[in-house]
Amino acid sequence: MKIAVSGKGGVGKTTLTAILARIFYLEGHKVLAIDADPDANLALALGFERSEEITPLSEMRELIAERTGAQPGSMGAMFKMNPKVDDLPETISREMDGIKFLVMGGVKKGGGGCVCPESVLLKQLITHLVLARDEVVIIDMEAGLEHLGRGTSSAVDKLLVVVEPGRRSLNTAQAVRRLANDLKLRNIAVVGNKIRNEKDENFIRNGLPDFEILGFIPYSEEVIEADLSDGAVYKNAPLTVEAVKKIYKQLIT
Repeated sequence: MKIAVSGKGGVGKTTLTAILARIFYLEGHKVLAIDADPDANLALALGFERSEEITPLSEMRELIAERTGAQPGSMGAMFKMNPKVDDLPETISREMDGIKFLVMGGVKKGGGGCVCPESVLLKQLITHLVLARDEVVIIDMEAGLEHLGRGTSSAVDKLLVVVEPGRRSLNTAQAVRRLANDLKLRNIAVVGNKIRNEKDENFIRNGLPDFEILGFIPYSEEVIEADLSDGAVYKNAPLTVEAVKKIYKQLIT
């Protein structure tokens, strides 16, 4: 399966991504977890030590120049639009407890977007991961879906939009779906997080009546405590893990 996870900042999409990656691995799958959110926190949630020392692909200047033929940030220069990327999941990924992990990083861009060597390399790699890899790929996206292209998104098995009980979060879900529709990405589902009671569930159901709702994750102090310790949510937040296991079962049926 190829799964993208999106949502407004702070709703818990990184927590969901990390737990799903661990569940898929424990169920016998090969797993590649991708942090494609410029505010990268997935390594910490997975439990990587010294996660802050992991260099994002977008900051690997020598590699970008080698593969594209141009220096990062050189907009307007001539460079390869289809750089070689098929070896990168093995050569630049980290691995911990059986899960491979890559950080994409963000691309600085103006209002008109960025057609630059680093953005081309990142999109080419995402395309390879979604279209050509034989393992489960789980991508922690930002709400903008900037790393997905039209040809790539049609091969994503599911776009999960994480929401919390709040109007801004629901508005973000609507905006994500509009972007997904532009990319011809149709398999979209909502996961409600930080749910305190039935009222919160109904708020999300009523606010997003035409969305598939895959499940709800209760509000829990465990996730906060996990962040205060070593960050690994799977081993520190058992109640949250149990809720995500139900979402996993919905995904694979």
